[in-house]
Amino acid sequence: MRLLLVEDDARLAVLLERALCEDGYAVDCVGDGGEALWLASENTYDVVILDGMLPGMDGLEVVRTLRARRRWMPILMLTARIGIDDRVDGLDAGADDYLGKPFEFDELTARIRALVRRGAGQRPSVLTNGDLVLDPAAHRVARRGVRIELTAKEFALLELLMRHPGDVLTRTFILEHAWDFAFDPSSNIIDQYIASLRRKIDRPFASTDVETVRGAGYRLRKVSDVDGSTVVAP
Repeated sequence: MRLLLVEDDARLAVLLERALCEDGYAVDCVGDGGEALWLASENTYDVVILDGMLPGMDGLEVVRTLRARRRWMPILMLTARIGIDDRVDGLDAGADDYLGKPFEFDELTARIRALVRRGAGQRPSVLTNGDLVLDPAAHRVARRGVRIELTAKEFALLELLMRHPGDVLTRTFILEHAWDFAFDPSSNIIDQYIASLRRKIDRPFASTDVETVRGAGYRLRKVSDVDGSTVVAP
């Protein structure tokens, strides 16, 4: 999942960006409202985490302008202003959720997951493709009931593939949604992670679901449950 973090407190921004990246998110981080507006207007983000008090253009103005431009990505506002009127102003401006400072990181990530699920009707809480099951909230993957250990980035890549079963995802699309804005598109890092996923979720189970579409990109072969049931990750 790709996030835009907008926070002018440099120390807090560094801490949040590092923690979110460790959780497997791709994070673009800026500290200015104008730059945030430009990035959110030009790129697709799964969630925007937006400080309410920013230099230049404040958070409320950023939200109003994005909504006026018909940019509908979920927006979570962060602010030290925790009064009812402040929360009402943020929600009325077009924000989807509101978190007062200080906050616990676990609560922030729980709200991000909730916004991702709410942002599109096709986003179930647990993803299944045949006997492969991924639980984003619990950060668990299993196949045929066997738990599979993935790194944070492997998990993020598999989640992206499972949200688009049967679709060919281009390298550009994968970079935009699973890596950060500044990542070098000429790198072969995607090929390395695809190979790693195959070693963990396909080969031990004699499957070939992660496919390379030559000249186009990658896809997860869409598979129906054999018996129509859902296997829950242990």
